[in-house]
Amino acid sequence: MIFFAAEQILFALWAGVILDLCFGEPKRFHPLAGFGYLVSALERRVNPSRNELMMNTRSTILLRLKGLLAWVIVVLPLPVVIASFVPESLNVEGDNILSVLTWWLINSVVLWFALGGRSLIQHLNWIYEPLVRNDLNEARSKVGWIVSRDTSDMDEMRVCRAGIESGLENGSDAIYAPLFWFIIAGAPGVLLYRLANTMDAMWGYKTSRFLHLGWASARIDDVLNYIPARITAVLYAVGGHYRSAWHCWRQQAEHWESPNAGPVMASGAGALRLSLGGGDTYHGVWKERPLLGLTPEEGGQYAGKEDLLRTMVLLKKVLAYWLIVASLLLILVMGTA
Repeated sequence: MIFFAAEQILFALWAGVILDLCFGEPKRFHPLAGFGYLVSALERRVNPSRNELMMNTRSTILLRLKGLLAWVIVVLPLPVVIASFVPESLNVEGDNILSVLTWWLINSVVLWFALGGRSLIQHLNWIYEPLVRNDLNEARSKVGWIVSRDTSDMDEMRVCRAGIESGLENGSDAIYAPLFWFIIAGAPGVLLYRLANTMDAMWGYKTSRFLHLGWASARIDDVLNYIPARITAVLYAVGGHYRSAWHCWRQQAEHWESPNAGPVMASGAGALRLSLGGGDTYHGVWKERPLLGLTPEEGGQYAGKEDLLRTMVLLKKVLAYWLIVASLLLILVMGTA
């Protein structure tokens, strides 16, 4: 609670979430879109791995240092600027009321921009609706908006599986982790997290192009997501089949490539009692992935279109849990202040 009195965190938390649920992400001039253009332009200037011949002549250490310096240059300045607006006093009294209300408004709007709850639910619904109409081609197109795998050869099960997996993972990245960092450090904290997460989404691939340049972005994002991902995994379990979620988390998370996506996706798959994971095509190459969730022999079922609806319900339930727990903790802090 670095930048807020507890009551201001509480009010801004609810305001930001309500703005996201009512209006979703801004359709035009979204700050994260502008940040994405900046990161892309920077990569074109500093990444020699775009040219394989040059990549072979450069030091891996130098390229990683470049990636770290790029992260510092593009991620840190804006959170620092936002932090500079913190009023000297956060008590609403006398002439200070205008600056405190302005600070509350800044925090509410920054949280709104950082959240992707309504957008994620809409994307899952956009996958579900064409499947109801038996329009598999449109469903493939829609799921391609939120996954990095190839979708052109997907059958209905793989479309649903991809959508559910993305929903579970992005629920942690785009909804619950921003809430965590907002509660911890207000607008500067959630902004730093969201910019770091966006940079990881653009540079954090283990391809020849990004393996070394994106190394720092990927590692920093792992650190920032470590605690929120595990809280989310617990709440997925609470929101679904707890025993199955806990079993899958313990048995499968360590086999997943990402240290944070593993607990989140394994717990979510178990909570929904689905059989997820398995092979898919990435960048033209078939890639086998570990199992997530329950096998049919264990009572699991393969993903279907109705399971997209169940995933949306789980995401909404877990958002409610985050808000309830955070509100109770903040009220407790207010009572002991």
